[in-house]
Amino acid sequence: MFKKLVKSGVIGVALLFMATLAPSAAAEDEVKAADEVKAVVEIDLKNPPLPKTLEEKATRIELLSKQKFKDAQTCVGCHDEQYEYPVFALFKTKHAVVADPRSPMANQQCESCHGPGTMHVKAKKQGKRSGTIINFGKKSWTPVKQQNDMCLACHQTHERIEWRGSKHDFNGLACTSCHKIHVARDPILDREQQARVCANCHVDKQAKFFQLSHHPVREGQMACSECHNVHGEDGSGLMVKANTRAKCVSCHAEKRGPFLWEHAPAAEDCTLCHDPHGSNQPALLKKRAPQLCQECHDPAGHPGGSYGGASLAAGSFYLQAKGCTNCHSAVHGSNHPAGMTLLR
Repeated sequence: MFKKLVKSGVIGVALLFMATLAPSAAAEDEVKAADEVKAVVEIDLKNPPLPKTLEEKATRIELLSKQKFKDAQTCVGCHDEQYEYPVFALFKTKHAVVADPRSPMANQQCESCHGPGTMHVKAKKQGKRSGTIINFGKKSWTPVKQQNDMCLACHQTHERIEWRGSKHDFNGLACTSCHKIHVARDPILDREQQARVCANCHVDKQAKFFQLSHHPVREGQMACSECHNVHGEDGSGLMVKANTRAKCVSCHAEKRGPFLWEHAPAAEDCTLCHDPHGSNQPALLKKRAPQLCQECHDPAGHPGGSYGGASLAAGSFYLQAKGCTNCHSAVHGSNHPAGMTLLR
């Protein structure tokens, strides 16, 4: 029966009909999708609504990426010295060196970071600019991921190579939360101003710098980035070195060792005894001796009991100023042959 149908041409006609029907249906779907995109573009250009949900923002980012590029001359036609957010200072920075192929200005100029600006220009003529170009900052409609992706397109080497997955990235921090681009010099690169930027979030650490004993960050003699790698870490707690002690002894080299007689906490982690940001005790100590020492050392058999006003032995030369270091002066370690008890 099948052979007869083939010979009669019925099967061939049916197959030919199905082959012509499938492409036409696919073509109709493509035309319909193109009409939908065109309609969306026309609506956005006439009165672009501000995208609010993540889906709307993702759609808008994709839409912007398909627009045509303008040039910096078009941008500065509006963004001049009288603009609400002046940008001319940018041309004094490395980002605006046209002769450097790594610079945004050597490529798509302003649009290297902000994306194609055609939709933005058309919307400006309609008096509507919301969500028509990639913006940066805390109040921007652009998601933090897209903001950071623009920066990381160039700045993903050296210190920034561990940014993705870092504490700051995990907490949704944008590059522009700390950095300012449209200025002659980014404030966070200034040692005196950097701590103020960090203190916008880390207010508890800022308070410690006003305590009696503190590192001279508030005085502008140290910066947060001298100890912390804010762009990422490999398990070191955002430290520029492998661990806290390695960073401390890079300045306090006399405490490095190795010593013939080690003091275990000093060889392990400086922050067991010291608070690096500030303390009201001498030498950044968390507590005064002997209370600090007695967190580890049992006072049994030693004139180092838990001393209070009532129990303080009158006239005891062991307890002048209540300090264990009156005798155990080599508290960080000793190389003296008789220094087993860190007395010398």
